[in-house]
Amino acid sequence: MQAVRRFTGSLMSGLRRFSMNRRQAAEARAPWQPPRIGLALGGGFARGIAHAGVLEVLEKNQIPIHCITGVSAGSIVAAAYASGVAPGEIARVGCRMRFADVGRWTLCRMGFLASERMKRFLGRLLKRYRFEDMRIPLGVIATDLCAGRPVAFRSQGDVFLPIRASCAYPGLFLPVEYEGRLLVDGAMTMEVPALLARKLGATHVISAFLPAQAEARPPRNVFEVVNRCFQIMHQRTEDDWREASDLVITPHVQSIQWDGFGCGPELLKAGTDAALEALPVIQSWLAPQAPHGGLHGRLPATGGAKAAALTPGSIPA
Repeated sequence: MQAVRRFTGSLMSGLRRFSMNRRQAAEARAPWQPPRIGLALGGGFARGIAHAGVLEVLEKNQIPIHCITGVSAGSIVAAAYASGVAPGEIARVGCRMRFADVGRWTLCRMGFLASERMKRFLGRLLKRYRFEDMRIPLGVIATDLCAGRPVAFRSQGDVFLPIRASCAYPGLFLPVEYEGRLLVDGAMTMEVPALLARKLGATHVISAFLPAQAEARPPRNVFEVVNRCFQIMHQRTEDDWREASDLVITPHVQSIQWDGFGCGPELLKAGTDAALEALPVIQSWLAPQAPHGGLHGRLPATGGAKAAALTPGSIPA
């Protein structure tokens, strides 16, 4: 009886080895496929200007971007790039931008700023205005205020309302109404939309993260109190988007205030420096000997941020 069991065990082990060898041989024969790189841009209000510096480096070094996603300020930069605006022009507009370009003070129970001016600003900046017309796939995340869940916009429709919603910082901007829902800043539920880039077909995802101040000075008004509270909250809820990222680019913008539009050149340099640091890793993906699949060669973050283990998150379709 023991001999039968030994024979059966040896047979099953041999079959497993045979099956594994066949699978490995098939993978070795499969032609190398270039990666589909997705870029996910996080929020940061004025500090979003740093994203233009990241894009300038990627474009100058001919890094192909398959798709781009964004939340809050990142959604403006993502939409501009997807519509065909050059990174240098995004940088110039960002450095000239002021608060009044996108917001108008108002008295309302739901907030203090209306965002209708943002539509006019986007109309001047973008070259295309609908998701289906973009040069590359674009995704924008907003947050359903009542349900507390992310809302993903992609595929079709105009981009103005999704971007206004994604930038509607709670307590400051009025929520944006959409199909009976109230939408606010996408960063409330997804600080960096890495998982949405996967849904748009990316095999390798680069997340551009704009970190909050490590230790801020005492807030001067209610808006700074709310902003600092959200910064602290985000520092403790980063796992989901980091786990969907292959590489995290972290420009050093911690010393710049959320409304620091006057620091445009400094922000651009921070984005450029962080992207240059990450460039060798990205270029290694494009070499034929690079590992197949975006999640098999997870890489450390740049700019001092740490990488995280993989745990899938979820976004509604």
